[in-house]
Amino acid sequence: MRHLKRSPSWLRFFIVVLLVLGVFFRFFNLDHKIYWHDEVYTSFRAAGFTGQEIGEEIFQNQIVSAQKLQKYQHLKPGSTSADTIRSLAVEDPQHPPLYFLMARFWMQVFGSSRTASRTLPALLSLLALLSMYALGRELFTSRIVALLTTALLAISPFDILFAQIARQYSFLTVCVIASSLFLLRALRLPTWYNWGLYALAVTLGLYTQPFFGLTLSGHIVYVLLAHLLAKNPKMRVENSQNLPGNENKFSISNLIFFGLAIATSLILYSPWLFVLKSNYQRILDTTSWVKGSDIVYRVKLWILSFSALFLDLDFGFNNIWTFIPRLLILLLIAAAIFQVCHHTSRETWLFILTAIFVPFLMLAVSDFLLETQRSAVSRYLISCFPGVQLAVGYLLATKILSRQRFWRGVMVLLISCSVASCTVSAFSDTWWSNIPSHFNAEMARRINAVSSPVLLSDGGYDGTNLGDLLSLSYLLHDNVRLVLFSQPPKLEISNVKSLLSGNSDTFLFRPSPQLVQAVESRYGQLVQVVPAGGLWQLKRL
Repeated sequence: MRHLKRSPSWLRFFIVVLLVLGVFFRFFNLDHKIYWHDEVYTSFRAAGFTGQEIGEEIFQNQIVSAQKLQKYQHLKPGSTSADTIRSLAVEDPQHPPLYFLMARFWMQVFGSSRTASRTLPALLSLLALLSMYALGRELFTSRIVALLTTALLAISPFDILFAQIARQYSFLTVCVIASSLFLLRALRLPTWYNWGLYALAVTLGLYTQPFFGLTLSGHIVYVLLAHLLAKNPKMRVENSQNLPGNENKFSISNLIFFGLAIATSLILYSPWLFVLKSNYQRILDTTSWVKGSDIVYRVKLWILSFSALFLDLDFGFNNIWTFIPRLLILLLIAAAIFQVCHHTSRETWLFILTAIFVPFLMLAVSDFLLETQRSAVSRYLISCFPGVQLAVGYLLATKILSRQRFWRGVMVLLISCSVASCTVSAFSDTWWSNIPSHFNAEMARRINAVSSPVLLSDGGYDGTNLGDLLSLSYLLHDNVRLVLFSQPPKLEISNVKSLLSGNSDTFLFRPSPQLVQAVESRYGQLVQVVPAGGLWQLKRL
């Protein structure tokens, strides 16, 4: 790839600007978006609380303030790291404890504010940039391809969005890229040290998110296919860029080292595997929301997910203009994969194909068989995305260095889409990733706008009320009084009855049918004021 090693100074300067922009967007307006449902769960689990104990304390037919709810976002007095692990093991076993323990340590040092909580994933996301550069060099042996690929990751609207969310997904990206880097390096230089780094990266990935197993599956398919291709003379279709001796990377000895590394990682992960096995029914209960078999819905989400790496402007889920530019981006991705397959060595294009398609097909096929929608969840596709960015980076680098003006224009347009998406997102108080809390900011504005607001709620009907009430507590003014009921609700308690009988402006947040019936039978009619968010207002008799 000698023709890729020389690059014009303007391109190097352009890449540096993109890297700086990418870092800037990761830390700009960190506290602007709502602190949504999943982030709330990150904070209280890291702090050592369980959802059950919080629910039992607050849903007691009592009047509370938003500030009182905030105490569950700070370290639980007397708790330890063991409480954090227990909270996950008992209630949320599909989330391994590594990131939550990191968040707990971060909370102890820097506090529990939104900015502090989101600074951790933003900092971790910078490790992905370093890892991507090293992976690009390892895969393409080209500095400029590695730099351009890193720049695409740096300015990616999807990666910036998840770098600003207090969840484990930015670190999952780090693990996906770093493990791929260490695998390729260990295959090229099979030392105990390199294989040990690979085993460590796989272990960290598994302890970050079980969906890292998709990346591991891609690695297994890659190594086995490459071994078969190197072993079978009839299948050795080499092009001019393959180097002699590459088949040694996939010798039996390397295959054994690879197996030992995976076995070591699984042994180290076995304590949490035991937790998963012991709490399997709990996992099914807490992930029941993925049920569904609408293929059209899945296809639309696939388009949105893969294109969000470069464009993330939303004109409405059913608006054709949301999808037309994104389909063009999918064509660009397809062209990039074609370019990689026809102009790189077999081991390079095979790695790109398995990195993208093995994780995706595992999710898509399981969705078809189990009638679920996991492949429609963008964050579950994180294992696929670095492969896409590597392919597009290679395409743009080869075309631009061949002095093709059309592709310079494509790159400028693509980067403009990314920058525009990041800018709009940075100044928005909510985004598509914030479901089920997407409308919390709008509901908070409605409640805060009245002079004497009262907000009624209970455990609700879909299991999201606890997290979203804590999310709302960041947005509500000090004068908002919350009345949180048990089930069935007890409206006859004296202080609650006195409050509801007054002249306050009364709202209900995602009430259960029992709470709706109890309020309407005594005080008046309920009218939905933010239907999509589940906010009702009482119109008194």
